[in-house]
Amino acid sequence: MRIGRRKRDEVEVAEAVVDDVELAGPSPEIELADDADAGLDEVLATESTDKSAPLDRGENGPLDETEANLVRPYVDLGGVKILPREGLHLRLEVEEDSKRVVAVGLDFDDSTLQVQPFAAPRSTGLWHEIRAQIAEQIEQQGGVVTEVDGPFGPELRAQVPVVGGAGVTDGVRAARFVGVDGPRWFLRGVIAGKAAEQPEESADIEELFRSVVVVRGTTPMPPRDLIPLHMPKTTQSTI
Repeated sequence: MRIGRRKRDEVEVAEAVVDDVELAGPSPEIELADDADAGLDEVLATESTDKSAPLDRGENGPLDETEANLVRPYVDLGGVKILPREGLHLRLEVEEDSKRVVAVGLDFDDSTLQVQPFAAPRSTGLWHEIRAQIAEQIEQQGGVVTEVDGPFGPELRAQVPVVGGAGVTDGVRAARFVGVDGPRWFLRGVIAGKAAEQPEESADIEELFRSVVVVRGTTPMPPRDLIPLHMPKTTQSTI
């Protein structure tokens, strides 16, 4: 792996299993997702706290680090590990003020998947709470949201307003918001591009989300705190 500077700071991962790892500012989808989290402490008591996850999550992912295959090569990003594959472009979304990595963006098969891992309680889930707040946030911005039963459980399929120059809305963008509650963590995904516009053609990006490994760690963290992410330490890190 070599590190250098181009138009932006960029890290290239060798062997062409990942095209490159790029440092970039938060995308419009990231900002929307962060805004949706702003009121998480004001969740209505009537909302479900059950965990939301596929029945086969423990076998087919997204996996906890204790469930993953120890001999497979992963890109170590701290709170998540990503399985390299041909044609995958990886971006680290960085908060401008703090320079903290706040999300991982994965470009693959004409689609984009943004993932963020959060700490969660051991016995209850977060996705039901967060999903309702994301839907409310999108509707307040003038978007349209539909909840459907997707491959990971309940998900949101939305038409999200795109804000252009001078704060003027410049059309809409299709997006899918997915979430999985794991053991002491919650993994959120935002899907854009082909897999959002044509959900019937989204098997590759859904499998990519399934392949993410979450590393919760043993450090005590309040629920809903972002599990720390960092630059990749190695392209051949084992779990």
